[in-house]
Amino acid sequence: MALGTGGIFPPIPVARPLGLTLGLTVEDTTMALKDILPGKLGFGAAPLGNMFRDIPEAEALATVDAAWNDGIRFFDNAPLYGSGLAEIRMGEALAGKPRDEYVIATKVGHVILDEIDEASRQRRVFGHGRPNKVLHDYSEDATLRSIEHSLKRLRTDRIDIVWGHDIAQDFYRDEWLGVFEAARKGAFKALDRLRDEGVIKAWGIGVNRVEPIELLLDLEGPRPDGFLLAGRYSLLDHDRALQRVMPAVAARGLGIVSGGPYSSGALVGGPNFEYAPVTPEIRDRVARIKAIADRHGVSMKAAGLQFVLASPAVAAVIPGASQPSRIAEDSAALAEHVPAEFWRDLRAAGLVNPAAPLPGGT
Repeated sequence: MALGTGGIFPPIPVARPLGLTLGLTVEDTTMALKDILPGKLGFGAAPLGNMFRDIPEAEALATVDAAWNDGIRFFDNAPLYGSGLAEIRMGEALAGKPRDEYVIATKVGHVILDEIDEASRQRRVFGHGRPNKVLHDYSEDATLRSIEHSLKRLRTDRIDIVWGHDIAQDFYRDEWLGVFEAARKGAFKALDRLRDEGVIKAWGIGVNRVEPIELLLDLEGPRPDGFLLAGRYSLLDHDRALQRVMPAVAARGLGIVSGGPYSSGALVGGPNFEYAPVTPEIRDRVARIKAIADRHGVSMKAAGLQFVLASPAVAAVIPGASQPSRIAEDSAALAEHVPAEFWRDLRAAGLVNPAAPLPGGT
């Protein structure tokens, strides 16, 4: 299978994962996601792809180093992040680190081509990333090709977790069900087989909406190990996920990696929510939460992280960070003492769903 790198990458000795041709028949090797992940706090690599701004190379590498030095050993990436830039930077930052000491996840569905796409500079989210054209393809062949490319960019001989990326209405609009069906016939079956062959440890889908997860849970097969759900289970937005996804995932012994716990930064005073400018409604909700947090001496990051991790369905949370200082803030937030009265006041104010699990069983 041709990698199609076109000389973009330097020669890197990467072992071809046994079984990428899907020709093996082996026993089921399903593992619980919580048994695979090395801790509750991981590293979301989207900012490394120059998300919203042009991040200097040294700053990006220093951020990954800071995460490593802080004890973080789970790194989540994707080809779409800067058209491969985030994977390249992470590969550089983790080069030389003991491979058995960390878990790495990436995604399939967006294949990065050598062809230059001049319109890429108009992309709002990753407009500062690499200008390579992106091919949206969830077929079996594209899935295997994408994994091969990611191995090269990440400078590793294996990937532990693979998510099918963006198979949802926010990315594909009215066409999303057709894309889901293509993924069911292609990517899902390929990833299911790779997991059973032991080439990867787990697979699922990484999405910003709950509906694709609900749909996948209803299928008799293939059998995902968990999900990456970004933004839909956060202190600012969790009602829809609580209706079905969170209880179903917990009941089946699967796991959710929660992305975007700060809701694109809106929870901590940032200008964006859902990759778009904060609305007056969200701004008001943040202000009400912050007023209660200030009264109890609780940081907004601690409130956001600890709320998410209180769910029995959540295996880990992956805040994104583009500066080394953010890593220390996240670790401190995770360890911060948050009094039970804070959670009770949030509940009484109607700022958390009555069905939401809260830290300490509040």
